[in-house]
Amino acid sequence: MSRSRPFTLRLLLLVSLALLQGCEPSEPPVPQVVEVEPPKPGETLRVATRNAATTYYLDRDETPAGPEHDLVARFADANGWDVEWILQDSIAEVLQALDAGEAHLAAAGLTHLPSRDERFSRGPGHTDIVEQLVCHREMRPMPREVEEMAGVEIRVTADSSYAEKLESLVNRYTGIAYKEDPRTTEILLARVAEKTLECTLADSNIVRVVRRHFPDLEVAMNLTSGDQLGWYMPRHHQALADMAEQWMESAAGQESVAAMEERYYAYIGEFDFVDLRALNRRIDERLPSFLELFLAAEESTGMPADLLAALAYQESHWDPQAVSPTGVRGIMMLTQNTAKSLGVANRLDPAAAIDGGARYLADRHERLPDEIPEPDRTYLALASYNIGRGHVLDARQLARELGKNPDSWEDMKDVLPLKADKRYYPQTRYGYARGYEPVHYVQRIRNYQDVISAAVSPSSPGEE
Repeated sequence: MSRSRPFTLRLLLLVSLALLQGCEPSEPPVPQVVEVEPPKPGETLRVATRNAATTYYLDRDETPAGPEHDLVARFADANGWDVEWILQDSIAEVLQALDAGEAHLAAAGLTHLPSRDERFSRGPGHTDIVEQLVCHREMRPMPREVEEMAGVEIRVTADSSYAEKLESLVNRYTGIAYKEDPRTTEILLARVAEKTLECTLADSNIVRVVRRHFPDLEVAMNLTSGDQLGWYMPRHHQALADMAEQWMESAAGQESVAAMEERYYAYIGEFDFVDLRALNRRIDERLPSFLELFLAAEESTGMPADLLAALAYQESHWDPQAVSPTGVRGIMMLTQNTAKSLGVANRLDPAAAIDGGARYLADRHERLPDEIPEPDRTYLALASYNIGRGHVLDARQLARELGKNPDSWEDMKDVLPLKADKRYYPQTRYGYARGYEPVHYVQRIRNYQDVISAAVSPSSPGEE
């Protein structure tokens, strides 16, 4: 009996332990992560964005436009989706909409960041940028090194990549401080230009676009390198993120990125403070005298008033008495033969000259083949206004022979300069021409048009 007691005690102990373990609360089950499938063809892709010149806006014809708009539209078309745009007032609200599952995709000029990669499913990148410290050009001393940012008043858009960058600098350098602001980057840049704010941070693509309107803005320094703007999807939408990545890397995606860059950025040349300051001054001083004439010409010809104003500025800087050494004259710098064909008796009469120049541009536009899409058709019409229709027709034929697209301005701006190349122009019908001139001519007019459009249509994207 005494020999069996230790065994009995051990048995009772094991049973007790088993019972105690059975009474312990069990581990909560690990929730199953359910990946959300992308929309099916014929369904709607919901996209969160914000109004800005570098993201999404309605143009003067109330047609959606903008870099993010164009890329998303092509991506949706490739997959048979309709698009519902969810417009938010700030980056913070765009990210909140994504967090709440209100959108399938955020396309709002978002920088790819590790912190965002943890929070969302990362989509493809499409635009390389750097973050820049921007101040008024008269600020003294101008901060050129990070240490010199100490004591500078800096405001940045709330919940932005700029705030994250500045927070990292605050932790490493003494005296650097900043405040987050609910207003957009474009508005804060305007405040810097007005000297009501010392400095702000902005992506280089935003600075490039906005600085033409506010030439007193100066880039004090670059604060990052190798950043990229791109898309984000909500957590557990990895399948959609993968689809977007594959599309962006495809030939169709790369073509879409190239078309976006050509439409919104490629024509913006190196910043010219003197030129842009003069343009903005003349918008205030000269344009009001002729604005009604440009608007009337738009109504009669269909050529946009801001385009006509930009064309006139390129030709004469809105000087109705302008005369060139070659004999062209007036606010639209018409030749004598062109003026005669248009019935313009006095080229120095701004009303007659603007009406005649608008009709001439409309004629150049109308005589191009119907299959040329916009905006390429308008750019080719401008080139024809500058260099002559015959040389443009020569260049179009040359484009075909070189395997390029004669209906694409992106291709034609490479071909037109060949009209000055002796390897090519002897074989063309109209011979030699300074074919590089219309390329720069169109580029400058597009640049001027962007700045002038705010005066013609005051509700430009990015304004309060």
